[in-house]
Amino acid sequence: MGQPSLPPPPIVPPPPQPLPPPAQVGAVATGGCQVRCAGCKMVLTVLPGLTEFVCPTCQLPQMLPPELMRSTQAQAQQQRSAPAHGIDPTKIQLPCANCKAILNVPHGLSRFNCPQCLISLAVDLSKIGQVLPSVRPPLPPEEVNEVAIEVEREEDEDPIVETSSLSAVQPPEPTYNLKIKDDLESSKALSCLQIETLVYASQRHLQHLPNGARAGFFLGDGAGVGKGRTIAGLIWENWQHGRRKALWISVGSDLKFDARRDLDDVGATCIEVHALNKLPYSKLDSKSVGVKEGVVFLTYSSLIASSEKGRSRLHQLVQWCGQFDGLIVFDECHKAKNLVPEAGGQPTKTGEAVLDIQARLPQARVIYCSATGASEPRNMGYMVRLGLWGAGTSFADFREFLGALEKGGVGALELVAMDMKARGMYVCRTLSYKGAEFEDVEVPLEDNMMDMYGKAAEFWAELRVELLSASMFLANEKPNSSQLWRLYWANHQRFFRHMCMSAKVPAVVRLSKQALVEDKCVVIGLQSTGEARTEEAVTKYGVELDDFVSGPRELLLKFVEENYPLPDKPDPPPEDSVKELQRKRHSATPDVSFAGRVRKVAKWDAESEEESEWQSETDTEPETESDDEFQICNICNSEEERKKLLQCSCCCQLVHPSCLIPPVVEVISGDWSCHSCKEKTEEYLRARQAYYEELLKRYEAALDRKLKILEIIRSLDLPNNPLDDIIDQLGGPDKVAEITGRRGMLVRASGGKGVTYQARNTKDITMEMVNMHEKQLFMDGKKLVAIISEAGSAGVSLQADRRAVNQKRRVHLTLELPWSADRAIQQFGRTHRSNQASAPEYRLLFTNLGGERRFASIVAKRLESLGALTQGDRRAGPSLSAYNYDSAYGKRALMMLYRGLMEQEPLPIVPPGCSLEKPDTIQDFILKGKAALVSVGIIRDSVLGNGKESGKISGRIVDSDMHDVGRFLNRLLGLPPEIQNRLFELFVGILDLLIQNARVEGHLDSGIVDMKANRIELQGTPKTVHVDSMSGASTVLFTFTLDRGMTWESASTLLEEKQKDESGSSNNGFYESRREWMGKRHFILAFENSASGMYKIYRPNLGESIREMPLAELKDKYRKLSALEKAHSGWEDEYEVSSKQCMHGPNCKLGNFCTTGRRLQEVNVLGGLILPVWGTIEKALSKQARQSHKRIRVVRIETTLDNQRIVGLLIPNAAVESVLQDLAWVQDIDDE
Repeated sequence: MGQPSLPPPPIVPPPPQPLPPPAQVGAVATGGCQVRCAGCKMVLTVLPGLTEFVCPTCQLPQMLPPELMRSTQAQAQQQRSAPAHGIDPTKIQLPCANCKAILNVPHGLSRFNCPQCLISLAVDLSKIGQVLPSVRPPLPPEEVNEVAIEVEREEDEDPIVETSSLSAVQPPEPTYNLKIKDDLESSKALSCLQIETLVYASQRHLQHLPNGARAGFFLGDGAGVGKGRTIAGLIWENWQHGRRKALWISVGSDLKFDARRDLDDVGATCIEVHALNKLPYSKLDSKSVGVKEGVVFLTYSSLIASSEKGRSRLHQLVQWCGQFDGLIVFDECHKAKNLVPEAGGQPTKTGEAVLDIQARLPQARVIYCSATGASEPRNMGYMVRLGLWGAGTSFADFREFLGALEKGGVGALELVAMDMKARGMYVCRTLSYKGAEFEDVEVPLEDNMMDMYGKAAEFWAELRVELLSASMFLANEKPNSSQLWRLYWANHQRFFRHMCMSAKVPAVVRLSKQALVEDKCVVIGLQSTGEARTEEAVTKYGVELDDFVSGPRELLLKFVEENYPLPDKPDPPPEDSVKELQRKRHSATPDVSFAGRVRKVAKWDAESEEESEWQSETDTEPETESDDEFQICNICNSEEERKKLLQCSCCCQLVHPSCLIPPVVEVISGDWSCHSCKEKTEEYLRARQAYYEELLKRYEAALDRKLKILEIIRSLDLPNNPLDDIIDQLGGPDKVAEITGRRGMLVRASGGKGVTYQARNTKDITMEMVNMHEKQLFMDGKKLVAIISEAGSAGVSLQADRRAVNQKRRVHLTLELPWSADRAIQQFGRTHRSNQASAPEYRLLFTNLGGERRFASIVAKRLESLGALTQGDRRAGPSLSAYNYDSAYGKRALMMLYRGLMEQEPLPIVPPGCSLEKPDTIQDFILKGKAALVSVGIIRDSVLGNGKESGKISGRIVDSDMHDVGRFLNRLLGLPPEIQNRLFELFVGILDLLIQNARVEGHLDSGIVDMKANRIELQGTPKTVHVDSMSGASTVLFTFTLDRGMTWESASTLLEEKQKDESGSSNNGFYESRREWMGKRHFILAFENSASGMYKIYRPNLGESIREMPLAELKDKYRKLSALEKAHSGWEDEYEVSSKQCMHGPNCKLGNFCTTGRRLQEVNVLGGLILPVWGTIEKALSKQARQSHKRIRVVRIETTLDNQRIVGLLIPNAAVESVLQDLAWVQDIDDE
């Protein structure tokens, strides 16, 4: 049964006596009118006859506008006749199929029992029209007061922006004519930008890829821009064209209500939304299910689900769609990522299912929709309908496309976004972060936390040694050992992540209280709630505890309890009798002669008749003697008195009783054993007992060690669960709205002693609705602090909404940065959305521990490429690039650090806290660094030296660890703060040096590079070199002239300004080179940069230099000029000469192609559509002689006169001809 568009039920609280009666929130009373509350902006229904009322939400007394009073009074006159007794006009009246009683059935109820005859009934919408002319509730009246109109106007004023790179690209000419255009213009349901998206998506869906599949569209608008309404508009447009089926796939089933709301907003109230998780696995269009048309709403989890009988949802959907050309919306499509995982990984089922449904429905109109659709190019693998790879493109398959992008660096990713926009398959606008404030707050560890952290780091190092020694007893269990260490390091990382979070709790509480004092409200973002640890503690200790659960302690306890390597507890030896033991020993290893064994076999295994016959026929040997002839005494070797011989029951030896010492006199009736066998048996029993006792001792010693470790863990001072701690310190659950995925929480008892575990929901609120209830309390201003986890990060709006009561400015604190950029962007988007009264303040909290940057590093890397792919510019989002250590340069820096510490090569920089004057300090640091790396398992097989090498540590670092920045930063967390920070500073220092060198050498991949010059002019007419057959978009070659120089006037004016500043250095001024070059000296202008202490350099031919120079190098290479006349003439001379020739002089080997040191430079940029000609350009550049010319570089260039902005590939002058030849044709652009 689908869910038709319905208003929410009326909320009618009892009104206070002296005030007018309350209005109803959202209810549609027959003949009533709808107005928007002047206080909280909620839409209220005022009953007929009322002119004064009280808002049930904000309790504000108010009255109807005069123009609505007359119509309300007139309607009240008409409504005087009351309905029949027992009839509820807000419900549907239906007859019971059995007893024919007329029942009041609420809208949307599909199954119920008749209260009279108790028979089970179901509502069949297809037949209901025969009973009633219309079952839809009356539509709300059109009158809405002025407040609502003003709000709608204000909503359109939200600043929606596009990055500079994307705005430099023009999409194709819009040709599609929307059927719903007139409706949208009159209702103003969608903004112009949303209507533009509808046009481009519908236009793109008319195109087909070379493989015959219908082309898809990527809607990449940022969080809070209104993607939901845009999707609803697309569904409505397709409905008007007769395409009555659509699939809407999203992340959570509760977002179905948002889908219903969005469809109602665009006027598509007649389209039903069917939740797939409420439907059986049978055919959707069968009589029993009855879904003939409408929107089937499902989650990605449902897409990969199947029933117990093996029926899959995917197959069910494909069967329902049939010959389908309707919409498939992949909402929040980043959930389908990891279709093409990194080496060793497996593709996710979700990614494969998304690919499968697209392959099975080739004519479907596909929409990929997400603000974070491609945080890295690998995650675009499921976007097959964009046509970026495959038949008719430069890339045979996705892996080739991926390889090209990874080779091209971040700049290539930025080109992909621009290319998609140019071909009309992509739009990406984002809510401007104007007004939003970003601040990195470094939280130093408090003294008690520093002490706690140091002791925890020491304990983990000791635990590692203890586990290593305990594992030695279980050396034969290799698989268990590797599993142990995987769990050890995973728990190690989780433990210290908890510690980092806990270290920030005092700062979070302080900043929150400060924000509340400033009349703001607070949103705290974290990832992990610690629910698992809490539930384990409650199960173990009961629902009433002395204090909040310590997540780190419970984690440690669980790890040691479950994974400490104990030897198996030995079973006590069985209490066998001596005779039984002797019999067992004899049967296991009978110590008898060969003849005796032959006798035993002869006795036990009697020959069959056939065998004896066969033997008698074939054997020619004489018969052997009988058994009796072999019975002789083993001591005297005589055959006498054979009947008196005693036989040992253990070894079967025969002896005369008289031959034994002492002789046996009495008659032996039962089993008898000789003296030797008795001794052996007793010896065996003693050995067995000793062995058992040794095993038991070993086991008990290991168990004792384990119990002692558990006791130490319980005695460690460790922090409480941050979530519970923050809620408690900010006033408890009554003051803090918790929007997380956990089911229960610990609350401080009313007396203040102890805490109690209780469920988050109450009798009135179900667990599914508790987050929505908490959100509403926050938006209504009843709670001014909200804590959100990832579970609360999908689809929840917490911005300072103009329609909400709580319009205070949001202060968003990130206690814990999410693991991925996708999630970071999603979390930032909770408090920054459209229609907000004020933009939020973001506070990103970091401790001063080097290792914690590990988490920031991962997110920074993703944010950088996420901004590149989804917005065409890595500078689009909040920047965390300072924390991106997991890069190619980071890996090189790590290798140099390891080699330096292992003394394989000298360290490239002086370690922090050391000096070159005191080599002992460096040696001491290396020793401490080695010891630290041994304690966290980076250096393996470590040996402490003896003799001359006394005190030195030797060992090895495996190759896989040499470049693993993630592992290094992870393991750093487990070191005491002092050595942790020193190692981290050394790593960052080496990294900065490498990046600085790369920048100087021109190898640094900084994405889109801005080409700057004093004057940039477009030279001649641009040439069209390629036209895309599908979209008509073209690839164009632009030629620019750049003047990079600095005139004498500009240089001398700059010096005068600097000299006015009294704090300026005495070394500022003009310099000439000490050495001559090509018979001339070079002139420069140098100023001290107060921030870095280095000197900024300006040259007459190149203007401001990227590289700054230390004072020592400046004085070594240049001498300061006191006479300005010499500087003037030399500067102007160099300025003139450099306009025509490079620094190598007129006889340069490269001739006009060389631009080194030349002031006037010709630059060729290939703009417009790049991907279709990527392979051709790559091939042409690979033929270039100079290494720097072989690399693909993406540049942004803007002309100085008319501000025309072009973004594209920089083509070296020497390669232009080759590129044009390979592209095969050139054509002038029409000058129109």
